[in-house]
Amino acid sequence: MTPLADPDFWAGKRVLLTGHTGFKGSWAALWLREMGAHVTGYALPPASQPSLHALLHPGELPDRQFGDIRDREALAETLRKSEPEIILHMAAQPLVREGYAAPAETFDVNVMGTVRLLEAARAVPSVKAILVVTTDKVYRNDESGRHFRESDTLGGHDPYSGSKAACEIAVATWRSSYFNERDIRIATARGGNVIGGGDFSTDRLVPDIVRAALSGERLHIRSPLATRPWQHVLDCLNGYFLLAESLYRDETGVTALNFGPSPAEQPIAVRDVASAIQAAMGLSPQWDDVSSLAQPREMQTLGLDPTLAGESLAWRARLTQRQAIEWTAHWYNAWRRGEAARQLTLGQIAAFTKGRP
Repeated sequence: MTPLADPDFWAGKRVLLTGHTGFKGSWAALWLREMGAHVTGYALPPASQPSLHALLHPGELPDRQFGDIRDREALAETLRKSEPEIILHMAAQPLVREGYAAPAETFDVNVMGTVRLLEAARAVPSVKAILVVTTDKVYRNDESGRHFRESDTLGGHDPYSGSKAACEIAVATWRSSYFNERDIRIATARGGNVIGGGDFSTDRLVPDIVRAALSGERLHIRSPLATRPWQHVLDCLNGYFLLAESLYRDETGVTALNFGPSPAEQPIAVRDVASAIQAAMGLSPQWDDVSSLAQPREMQTLGLDPTLAGESLAWRARLTQRQAIEWTAHWYNAWRRGEAARQLTLGQIAAFTKGRP
């Protein structure tokens, strides 16, 4: 069985979590707090309405901070005041199509925002470990359908993917130039396509399904035959936390890890994920293909090989892709019936950590 993030390790740890107002960041902040970590958040206000950040009442966190990752002075002041031991960097412009629409801003946020964070961290003696979250899209994708390993060539044909690959290079540069001599361990985490309850972002499959269900309109999807490495948010975050623990303890020496479903699992196409979630939500599985030659190009195949995460951390996804779909649908179904998002989220964290998939 895959090990779990260690509450004894996280209890009392001072953690700076950038991007705490986003979908993954909101889950991360709540789980870290449940384990007893002292979390300082730094992010822009939530971009969606509703937002999981608001639904979980994150004002109860010990500290929170709204700010732009590109604001050097505000970021540096937050680090000085919070004196983090561990930095989990999730703040980003995370959307492929938004990257096409605003390429310069995407590079500014994802690359220079990360650089400003690393520069601020250099001036804070308390920092011992930094985990920078990038994406499964950092690899030069030849559309061969193979599962990428950490040693494969970085690339990215679109602005979002390219910005995240450039972020990986920046992290490697700061590691060799500054952090190694300070004994600060830093690594990147490349997660697959994450699904789970509470994602209300624009231009993502699961939130689009939920919005269509709430409005009674037909679902519109693009690239229905495209495949992605689908995984539940808790599996991905468990990998992040285990890697951060390893960095802090200086146990493995890894500098980048993939987190995604087992390559032995059959890839699931976008259309099949959509139909499965609709069926699990009690809806008639139906959708319209709105793909167009005029739309920005997106890769049709993408897969990750998480073997190295298994070898170095004993990590593997605890939930299959089908179970991830079921857990996601259950969260939204219960929320639509009026159940509190906070209790739903805490309940799934408890079930995950108690090994009840």
